[in-house]
Amino acid sequence: MSTLKDRLRTDLTTAIKARDDVRSSTLRMILTAVTNAEVAGKVAKELTDDEILTVLSSEAKKRREAAVAFEDGNRPESAAKERAEAAVIADYLPAQLGPEEIATIVTAVVDELGLAGAGPKAMGQVMGKVTPQVKGKADGAAVAAEVRRQLGA
Repeated sequence: MSTLKDRLRTDLTTAIKARDDVRSSTLRMILTAVTNAEVAGKVAKELTDDEILTVLSSEAKKRREAAVAFEDGNRPESAAKERAEAAVIADYLPAQLGPEEIATIVTAVVDELGLAGAGPKAMGQVMGKVTPQVKGKADGAAVAAEVRRQLGA
């Protein structure tokens, strides 16, 4: 079993004992999402830590998007709940890259491929090289925006 999954289960037990409702419900939701990912497809399999991080990133993104939607819908209580869940999930994700770090990585890839000013048609090539480097550490939309900016798209 993966160490991250063990940590999630241990933290769930601790949260239940501490009667931390937000943390325990969020960890239950995460473990359910992990289990669903494990049984998806034709053959059930044990997820690696990297695969669990992908599930966590997806769940965090859902929470951020839901919080924005609730804010737009004038439902601040629901938005606050989603943000609290996102904060719990963030405890298990690697530190997020800042805009400067993303720009540095994108610049290095654009220079390596010699695509400076190549326009939008080179976007796929650059994203293909950048994505593995920032996986789980940066929001894909922020990375895509930086790639567009540097390519002059």
